[in-house]
Amino acid sequence: MDIVVSGSTGLVGSALCRHLMDAGHQVRRLVRPNSLTNPNKAPLGTTIQWDPDAGTIDAAQLEGCDAVINLAGESIVGYWSINKKYRILDSRVDGTALLANTLPKLITPPKLLLNASATGFYGNRKDETLDEDSQSGGGFLAEVCRRWEAAAKPAADTGIRVAFLRLGMVLSPLGGALKSMLPAYKLGFGGPVGHGRQYWPWISINDTVGAIAYLAERDDTRGAYNLVAPQTVTSDQFAQALGKVLHRPTVCRVPETWLTLLADGLADELLLSSQRAVPRRLTEAGFAFEHADLADALRALAA
Repeated sequence: MDIVVSGSTGLVGSALCRHLMDAGHQVRRLVRPNSLTNPNKAPLGTTIQWDPDAGTIDAAQLEGCDAVINLAGESIVGYWSINKKYRILDSRVDGTALLANTLPKLITPPKLLLNASATGFYGNRKDETLDEDSQSGGGFLAEVCRRWEAAAKPAADTGIRVAFLRLGMVLSPLGGALKSMLPAYKLGFGGPVGHGRQYWPWISINDTVGAIAYLAERDDTRGAYNLVAPQTVTSDQFAQALGKVLHRPTVCRVPETWLTLLADGLADELLLSSQRAVPRRLTEAGFAFEHADLADALRALAA
């Protein structure tokens, strides 16, 4: 297949591009103009320029692609100032809208738009089991996800199959939550976050890119998919599993009061929020997880 990928320099995007090319697919990467001049950001391979902030894209270079995988968006990590929250929202909505309005105008539009989203769509739902038919919840990230997914509507309205990748916490030693946890855990200072009863939806980086590629290759991919492992775990259980893999104690609980000092709901929505999401549609589609068990995933990624 000929696949266009945005967000190709991020944790998931860079791993996905390597996975797709190893599988024999041709990959073209959507990149911003500054990525072409910064040697630390410049991706390898064929590139297509776009600038979602300016609403511009080299549409002619999209001709002939079979699928577009849109992973672009401002990192949610960092101090949630008002400007940061606007960047989180706008980077996702503007990029998706630009693609959704451009692709139908091509002479040969792609058959599929795979658009990133997140399990934040469901909000804080305690121990409620959440599949793709569950309603959206409250909070900033839920609103971001709703508007992110809604921005793809113009593509769906013209017959392009649109699917949403509701990603959980992607586990990789190269970035994301696991990388930030490892130093403290290896020193013996790891432990649960807050009360520890909140569910953390997780998925290994291997299964993340494997699932995205699997869905891209199918001719019936459409709608929302929870990209999470089938095993649901709480913050307590996650800490115990990571400590056991690293042979370290996990008695240093991070108090909820400390976390609430973080700006504008960052802790509430990222660390204390509970989403017991399950991959019902991904499983029904026949995807086989490499890491269905958290301990197995952590041994492969963190030990």
